[in-house]
Amino acid sequence: MIPQDTVARILDTAQIVEVVGDFVSLRRRGANYVACCPFHNEKTPSFYVSPAKGIYKCFGCGKSGTAVRFVMEHEGMTYVEALRYLARKYGIEVVEKEESAEEIAARQRTESLYLVSDYAARFFRESLQTEEGRSIGYAYFRSRGLEDETIAKYGLGWAPRSRRALSTRALGEGYKEAYLLETGLCIKNEDGSLADRFYDRVIFPIHSVSGRVIAFGGRTLKSGHPAMKYVNTPTTEIYAKERSLYGIWFAKNEISRRDKCYLVEGYLDVLSMHQLGITNTVASSGTSLTVEQVRLIKKFSSNITIMYDGDAAGIHAALRGIGLILREDMNVKVVLIPDGDDPDSFARKHSLDEVETFIRDAEQDFISFKTDLLLREAGDDPLKRAGLISDIADTIALIPDPVKRTVYVQASSNRFDIDAQILFDRIRNTREKMVEDQQKAALRQRQREAAAPEPDPSAPAPSPEPEPVRPAAHPSAEPVMESRLLAPSERDLLWFLLNHGRDLLAFETDSDFYDPDNTVTVADFIREALEDDNHALVNSWYRKLYDRYFEAYDAVEQPSQAEIIRGMMNSPDTAVADATAQFTQEKYNLTVKNFADSLTNTSTRLAMFVPRSILVYQGKRLQAKVRELTDRLAQTPDPLQQAPILKEIQQYVGLRKRIDERLGRVR
Repeated sequence: MIPQDTVARILDTAQIVEVVGDFVSLRRRGANYVACCPFHNEKTPSFYVSPAKGIYKCFGCGKSGTAVRFVMEHEGMTYVEALRYLARKYGIEVVEKEESAEEIAARQRTESLYLVSDYAARFFRESLQTEEGRSIGYAYFRSRGLEDETIAKYGLGWAPRSRRALSTRALGEGYKEAYLLETGLCIKNEDGSLADRFYDRVIFPIHSVSGRVIAFGGRTLKSGHPAMKYVNTPTTEIYAKERSLYGIWFAKNEISRRDKCYLVEGYLDVLSMHQLGITNTVASSGTSLTVEQVRLIKKFSSNITIMYDGDAAGIHAALRGIGLILREDMNVKVVLIPDGDDPDSFARKHSLDEVETFIRDAEQDFISFKTDLLLREAGDDPLKRAGLISDIADTIALIPDPVKRTVYVQASSNRFDIDAQILFDRIRNTREKMVEDQQKAALRQRQREAAAPEPDPSAPAPSPEPEPVRPAAHPSAEPVMESRLLAPSERDLLWFLLNHGRDLLAFETDSDFYDPDNTVTVADFIREALEDDNHALVNSWYRKLYDRYFEAYDAVEQPSQAEIIRGMMNSPDTAVADATAQFTQEKYNLTVKNFADSLTNTSTRLAMFVPRSILVYQGKRLQAKVRELTDRLAQTPDPLQQAPILKEIQQYVGLRKRIDERLGRVR
């Protein structure tokens, strides 16, 4: 077994561009690299590698993943084999160790839960073929329009009427009582005997993303029965309803291929849609949509279409889901099935072409959906219309991407015939309140944590303000003169990074930085500028903040800007937490003047001032280099040795002059 710390080191070290580049000829395009996909034949490159995110994705065949996944897919290796391959590539020693007794027991216990769930799934499938199962369960599935192929593919089953059918069979075949209880398949009676949780119900197995059975949903067929219509597996070690989606195992490839996910509510909605041919459909399994479920979908696509019933309950669920999806920086549309139908019945009444045409025509972006809905309620009442406009603006404020926010503001401005600036002002205030609430929550969380350890008496006294604003306090970490000279510019870059890292830069078409094939975030633009010049921040504290930010920014789950900042503010490293809070309180005055008041559009302001800040920073670096060379020249008495130093000084002075010209400075 490879130790977890070694696995973490391998994953941290492996560079996606280097790994993929060993097998594929990559060509740079903006912040990414492109090539013809190695997994399917194509003439036009649709295979993208993102060094910032550490992932690859083919927009042709849908293949995607990390460096480890690429090696597994391309070379046909197992996960462990791929880890060993990467370890050899990067010279990382792998000292495999024997699992401890506790580790072996934990792994075997988890595997036993999966095996018991697999056994139960097989038992329910076989029970569907019994006389009782066919006359009740199978007849029900067929009455709902499900074909034999669908019943078999999705493992639909029948839980017999007997309260002990599964438990008796499982115990007789050697499965342990403890695992039957821990998977939620059985419950214990007061007399200590086992009873089945699922009985006299049709069964819908629930699969994990990797295809393993992790839970079940059981539906009673008795109308007017006092028992609940559905009984579901409770939360277990291998299943949590809020983190699972019904149908995800069968839908994920099509979601990735089509770059769209249809979200419905129930098991039969998914089955009927899949059977019709719309297989990029999943369900929240009767629970209210959760953040975890949205993030699970985001692994395969950033586009969700909510497809709920058109009744009041469906409309309410759609409204709630919109906010969750927008917060995760995803695109959301809404389709309400005509009143009296749900996705299941609608799919059974119509052909594939008819359903696809209906969805295409009925899809509304969330602004249109919410506006139409609320306008009907507001009527001609001016106060209600004002409240509606504020509600729409607050919804737009949830969107992390400033470009998307701007587009929706313009659309809403036109729809309501209202000045866009009014909406922008409302959105700015709402977002400031959101940030303030997040900071307060982070502070409360830190206060709730265990008391800090006793201070080390040998440690220097703490600074009255976070160390990052006092670079000269760390003379041992970097040259004092260079640090002092560069500190304001480095502070500017960090401010943009921590406040706008995931915002997109909207360059004009005649800009030196414009790339029609690529949109770039502030974070990627700053990182590329520094890495292209093979340079890191000089101040050690600023560099630490910079590194912490990109560790979170590059995570596979692609956290939002707010999540990154929240994580840094909750860091056990109090210096990182305090400095992050200071940078994001927006009390810092940029050395790049007039940023806040220059233009109304944040994206345009960023496109103007982020490159300018980088130029200022590069100019300061050149100034520091000239000072260093000048000092060296003064200490070099030999004219022959002075000549190359003078030549180097002239080169740096010339470069700085060019930067000053681009900045509009006259020297």
